[in-house]
Amino acid sequence: MPKLKPPFKLNVPMLLTWMRIAMIPLVIGIFYLPETWMTMGTKNATAMLMFVIAAITDALDGFQGWATPMGAFLDPVADKLLVSAALVALVGLDRCDMLVALVIIGREITVSALREWMAKVGASGAVKVNWFGKIKTIAQMTAIPMLLWWDPVVVSTSLLSGELNIAFLGRVLIIVAAVLTIYSMYVYLMAARKALTAPASDAL
Repeated sequence: MPKLKPPFKLNVPMLLTWMRIAMIPLVIGIFYLPETWMTMGTKNATAMLMFVIAAITDALDGFQGWATPMGAFLDPVADKLLVSAALVALVGLDRCDMLVALVIIGREITVSALREWMAKVGASGAVKVNWFGKIKTIAQMTAIPMLLWWDPVVVSTSLLSGELNIAFLGRVLIIVAAVLTIYSMYVYLMAARKALTAPASDAL
């Protein structure tokens, strides 16, 4: 099969990104299925698996070097939509505090708007991803699958045996992610304060 040439930019990264977007309503929709179709435990496991697969595709699309402007635009949008959809589902299931979800989603909107503004004034380098943001992402992307899974996991090893409280660990990690979310946003705002406080004629 011949490779697609411009302007047909449907390549592996684009397919993975579109697959992530297509999975977003499924993460929420799975919980609307009647119990006669699927038990809550199965719903939890299925939603968690779909989220993890979507997160893995985000990592995999970096291995294909055939980038496109559309892909560069859709990739971060897909990531933010996926996380937001999962948080909305978790709030509805009473597994995540609404304030925590609002903080994380609000931060994503704020930082996205900030980066757009900084790019407009030619200072996008000041708001590159920082380490606090990376650690926040790790905590967040670990917490959400745990909260989707929710059920305890039985552990039986030579060092440890009993039930691992996945729900508790997920709640702790999502709070850690929310705290790091606030701090990383503060770091971004401080890095951009010069451009934000400059007179309009200087900023544009």
